[in-house]
Amino acid sequence: MKLLNYVQNGQQRAGAMTGAGVVDLTAMLAGSPAEIVEILHGGPDAVARARECVVGARSFTDPASIRILAPVLKPNKFLGVGGNFMSHIDEVRHLGFKEPKHPIWFNKQVTCVNGPFDPIYAPFDSGELDYEGEIGLVIGQRCRRVSVDEAPDVVAGYVVCNDVSIRDWQMRAPTSTIGKSFDTHGPFGPYLVTPDEVGDPGALTIRTWVNGELRQEGSTAEMIFNVAELVSDLSQRCTLEIGDVLSLGSPAGVGGLRNPPAYLKEGDVVRVEVERVGAIENVVCAEPR
Repeated sequence: MKLLNYVQNGQQRAGAMTGAGVVDLTAMLAGSPAEIVEILHGGPDAVARARECVVGARSFTDPASIRILAPVLKPNKFLGVGGNFMSHIDEVRHLGFKEPKHPIWFNKQVTCVNGPFDPIYAPFDSGELDYEGEIGLVIGQRCRRVSVDEAPDVVAGYVVCNDVSIRDWQMRAPTSTIGKSFDTHGPFGPYLVTPDEVGDPGALTIRTWVNGELRQEGSTAEMIFNVAELVSDLSQRCTLEIGDVLSLGSPAGVGGLRNPPAYLKEGDVVRVEVERVGAIENVVCAEPR
């Protein structure tokens, strides 16, 4: 399934995208869930009921009549992984970076969450606004200390992420958090695609375009730590909760490492696409004063 949160006629709803249009799960499921996370909290049975509704649907909403929101509106945690693609490590070796021995986790403050097609703010106090096209995942079961073998079972689905970064602020501290957490700098979506539709998350192409120019093209096959290893590793350190969002790293080609650097500016259009997951597209605009 391709689950999504959306707004139609001023009302927030949960639904599923199909070839025929959007299935309104808020109208069809008991309890009238207004967002996907409410369905996930119902456990596997609730997800199965949602699937039955999608299969049996006879009424569909025109996608052109809705505004698609982030698949998780208020995650308890939003984390990213640094240096998780070999091509990215290769392009920064001259700066002294090496292949990490353990996942390098950092926080993106949850106030950075942004819709898959909503504007990205260019801050007035930095000229180093950068993109990082990534695959992300959403946790579907509360868990702690899961094994690598168990980890895939706690993944609700996959999303497309742009780990928008302010490089000068990122480099002010080794945690990277502040440079990753500006408002609007966590767009993801457009859907939460369930694992059965994605297949092997370690064999997907990731591409990023800026104004139609291909800037990044890589594969999740080059991830140093795969999905199961990442989920298991993080669960050893903290409890993972339903709706937590993990963004899993970016291939080579970020703007700040181009020669000369090619940072984003007002009016730029950034599109990130992950094979079998979807695509998000955001326009850069001036940060409101």
